Amino acid sequence: MLLVLLYTHMLNQLEDEVRTCTKCPLHLSRTIAVPGEGDSNAKLMFVGEAPGYHEDLEGRPFVGAAGKLLTKMIEQTLGMKRENVYITNIVKCRPPDNRDPAPLEIETCTPYLVRQLSIVKPQIVSSLGRHSTIYFLSKAGIVARGILSVRGKVYEFQSGSRTFSLIPTIHPAAALYDPKNMKILEHDFIILKEML
Repeated sequence: MLLVLLYTHMLNQLEDEVRTCTKCPLHLSRTIAVPGEGDSNAKLMFVGEAPGYHEDLEGRPFVGAAGKLLTKMIEQTLGMKRENVYITNIVKCRPPDNRDPAPLEIETCTPYLVRQLSIVKPQIVSSLGRHSTIYFLSKAGIVARGILSVRGKVYEFQSGSRTFSLIPTIHPAAALYDPKNMKILEHDFIILKEML
């Protein structure tokens, strides 16, 4: 119990740092930084790309339409509650006009993600979308030609002294835009459930 309290305190400190971060130009256009949220002792961590419009307003990850779908998949497919996983992004501030995060923004912001990984110590990480997947796989020395070529597979990834399983999948927003992608997301969540 004391360890959980310690990890929660460490995450709270990190979240305070993220909310006041000025390390890259994204802080100039954000409304609220979006550090992440969830269980400090979660077995499963979801890592998206960057906050969107609704996330920027609320300061919480995945609260728009894609977030509602992610929550539904967590609850219905995995049989878990959203608060029992940890959800974050590789970039903690919304890029203007919802553009893709720039390489310098990713490089500047991912030390926060590395710290989140070291505090939460998940057994499984699911990268949601192209940018978070490329980030993780490049750190593991794997070249990803696109999300569809690597999704639904299990990779071993090391961060610090910890090794965890990485399961890339498409971003929930892609499933909302194209019904064919919903089957992909459902398939990958079944793999996640089996891993848990």
